[in-house]
Amino acid sequence: MNEIQSVFNRLGAALSQIVVGQAALVQNLTVALLAGGHVIVEGVPGTGKTLSVKALSRLVQADFRRIQLTPDVLPSDILGTNIFDFNTRSFTLKQGPVFTEILLADEINRTPPKTQAALLEAMEEQQVTLDGESLPLPDLFWVIATQNSLEFEGTYPLPEAQLDRFLFKLVVDYPEAGAERQMLLNAQASLQTKRLDLEKLKPMATVSEILMARQAVRAVRVTEALLDYLLALVQRTRQHPDLILGASPRSAVAWLQASKANAWLSGREYVTPDDIKTISFPLLRHRLILRPEAQLDGLKIDGVIGALLGQVPVPR
Repeated sequence: MNEIQSVFNRLGAALSQIVVGQAALVQNLTVALLAGGHVIVEGVPGTGKTLSVKALSRLVQADFRRIQLTPDVLPSDILGTNIFDFNTRSFTLKQGPVFTEILLADEINRTPPKTQAALLEAMEEQQVTLDGESLPLPDLFWVIATQNSLEFEGTYPLPEAQLDRFLFKLVVDYPEAGAERQMLLNAQASLQTKRLDLEKLKPMATVSEILMARQAVRAVRVTEALLDYLLALVQRTRQHPDLILGASPRSAVAWLQASKANAWLSGREYVTPDDIKTISFPLLRHRLILRPEAQLDGLKIDGVIGALLGQVPVPR
């Protein structure tokens, strides 16, 4: 394992100590950072979604901004706007919080679709267009959005076009009893997760190290047999009788890159079928849509993904 790989393993270990009992969340956030893919984190309130992102932003030495999305937030509150200066008699751009390296869009489904759509161009093209001028975003630009479960009142579901721009959808459930007990012990020992304690965290990875790691991830080897296996899985989602929407070509490319990141983080220079399978659940669960009759039968997306993995032969 080289030096940069050890940096990311230490980063994951440090984050796991802060976000107790959410090992899968920590692992997938690290993989997404390496793959350069945006992440949406969904869960009931109080399960550490925002805390995870804030702690990660402290462990990464990068510019970080947060948007607390509410029903009255406007697109200009995210992107910025040109303001007329009466002294110079010219317009000056006041940049919004999107002009950053790590952006936390907190409770993204609490804001209306018009405001949600303000992130579409930024997430896909890594640029923002204001008054006809295209402005580039930083090389690292990475969006992590949190949302409450869709069953909660006052939410606006994200459209399929925007969901497809997220690499992963990570579902955060209640922690196990042992992990929750450790949280109580931490609180008893006055270990708080408020602002002052998070500011004590020391950065463990720089922007240049992250970009170098992404270059190394791109060099991870994938055999043609595994490419065909991944393609067969993608096509199977489009033919499945219980689905009305399968995986997009964008998701196939993202699946390949995330599998490489998972392999690299494990200390390997090649992808295995297990890398592809491990990534499948967070990568597909927000992209596939069940038919109404399948929902009435009680089918769940994760169950369909598991069945898909069993239907496509694994290359040897």
